[in-house]
Amino acid sequence: MFKSFTAVALLTLSLSSTVFAESLKLSSQDITNGEFMSKAQEFTGFGCSGSDLSPQLKWSGAPEGTKSFAITAYDPDAPTGSGWWHWQIVNIPSTVTEVAAGAGSTKKALAPEGSMQITNDYGSQGFGGACPPAGHGIHHYRFTVHALSVDKLELPEGASGALAGYMINANTIETSTIESLYKRD
Repeated sequence: MFKSFTAVALLTLSLSSTVFAESLKLSSQDITNGEFMSKAQEFTGFGCSGSDLSPQLKWSGAPEGTKSFAITAYDPDAPTGSGWWHWQIVNIPSTVTEVAAGAGSTKKALAPEGSMQITNDYGSQGFGGACPPAGHGIHHYRFTVHALSVDKLELPEGASGALAGYMINANTIETSTIESLYKRD
C-alpha cells in the first residue's frame, strides 16, 4: 500500500511541475520592493536634483505565448487624481530579458532596439524619475514588466500614457512588479 501511494505521489509531483511553470519574476540591482530608491532615480527638475536614471531591470519566467514586453513605472500617490506615469516602454522584443540602468534615457539611445518610449507625465519620451511634492509623504513607485500576447502595440506617435496603458493592459498575459518608495521632506 505504501509503495503504491509513493508511486502515485511521485507521478503527481512530476506532472505538476509541468503544470506549474516558472512565473514571471522581475528583479533589479538598483531598486528593491518595499525599500526607498536612491537619488539616482530622482528626477532632475521641478525642484528635484537627482540623476534621473531608470533602474536596471531583469526578468525571467515569461509565460507561454509571450511575443513582446512592456515596462511601466507609475506613482499612484501623485496628487493629480490619476497618478503619474514615470515611464512606459513598449514593443520590447521577446528575446530581451533585461534593460540596463539608464535605458529610459531621454538623451541617449539605450532602449532595446525596436522598442518605443511613450511620453511620460513630465512631457518627455523616456524615464522621468521620482519627484513627489516636498512634505507629501511616501510615494509608491510601481515598476512593472508586462508579458504581452502581441509582437507590437500599434500606437500612434505621441500616444498618451492612458492610451498606452490601455493597450498594454488589453494585451497582457502576466505581470511582475517591484514597488519602491520615495519621499522628499
